Amino acid sequence: MDKFCFFLSAGGTGGHLFPAESLAHELIARGHTVHLITDHRAERFAGTFPADIHVVPSATIGSKNPVAIIRAGWKLFSGTRKARALFARYKPAAVIGFGGYPTVPPLMAATSAGIPSMVHEANAVMGRANRMLAPRVKAIAGGFLSSDDATFGSKIFITGNPVRQSVIEASQTPYRKRGAMDPFHLLVFGGSQGAHFFAEAVPDAVAALDEDLRKRLVIAQQARPEDLDGVRERFAALGIEANVTPFFDNMPERIADADLVVARSGALTVTELSVIGRPGVFVPLPHALDQDQAANAGLLAAKGGAEVVRQSELTTERFAEILKDAIEHPEKLETAAAAARAAGRPDATQKLADMAEALARGQKIEGID
Repeated sequence: MDKFCFFLSAGGTGGHLFPAESLAHELIARGHTVHLITDHRAERFAGTFPADIHVVPSATIGSKNPVAIIRAGWKLFSGTRKARALFARYKPAAVIGFGGYPTVPPLMAATSAGIPSMVHEANAVMGRANRMLAPRVKAIAGGFLSSDDATFGSKIFITGNPVRQSVIEASQTPYRKRGAMDPFHLLVFGGSQGAHFFAEAVPDAVAALDEDLRKRLVIAQQARPEDLDGVRERFAALGIEANVTPFFDNMPERIADADLVVARSGALTVTELSVIGRPGVFVPLPHALDQDQAANAGLLAAKGGAEVVRQSELTTERFAEILKDAIEHPEKLETAAAAARAAGRPDATQKLADMAEALARGQKIEGID
């Protein structure tokens, strides 16, 4: 069997790096060599990412200031030269990008050198870096994209979003059968550091519940460090059993233990809820540039696995009513959990690895969807 060298490239956030990490593990398990190109933000993952990490200069061209544009352009040029030198040294069979501006220099270097390349887009709306690269690459792997896209549809293959092994393990936990008076496990998070909105909205909604419902709640909630004391004090005053922390290092286990998840709707969150099979109430980030979170959430909601509520419409009364209905009607959540699981793509990593190998061999990519 052929053994190849692959270069992966990703922005320095978990939403870009975690799918790249999943693919890296799979390619290494298949006997291939893997390198990662990223920016300095990903250096904190150096001990856990299963590949050599190369930091390449990059920049976002978002300013109209001529000096800022020149500086960004120079950084991108410098990054492309450094990536080209890395490719000359290691001779990769294919280069795969996972979004974020750090993917631009290596993918530009790869396409200009004739190295087979593709990008993976996790969201339902293609990000700016991937949109810039899409005309140049040979294929686009989609987490929530549609292959009906008028511009790039012929290049798009729906793989789903790769998830970590811990998510696959958590998916083996069946959804809890809950009796009428059993505790109700609520998980709330809004990104890696929580969300200030939830720090206020969740305690307000819980306080609006009748006491007999409130005392059944077991809450795990992410909150920003500056919000921790306030949220903990609110729950304590309400007599709520709550674990409030800035970060959960066992998030897949937390999701598997939840009866209901309330969260933002980044691609990683929507993917993990669907693979594990848990019902969600998604509150998309209201000021996202491309409204990608609303699009991600809408796809799962359309299949019955989640409810989507705009932040501006999630009043205390509306939120309390959602919680009341969830606690009192476990059968509804069981149906939503089953719908979420049916929408999941736990084999996304394997499909993406199949695409990568086909790309490296110069074969036509087919049979992925």
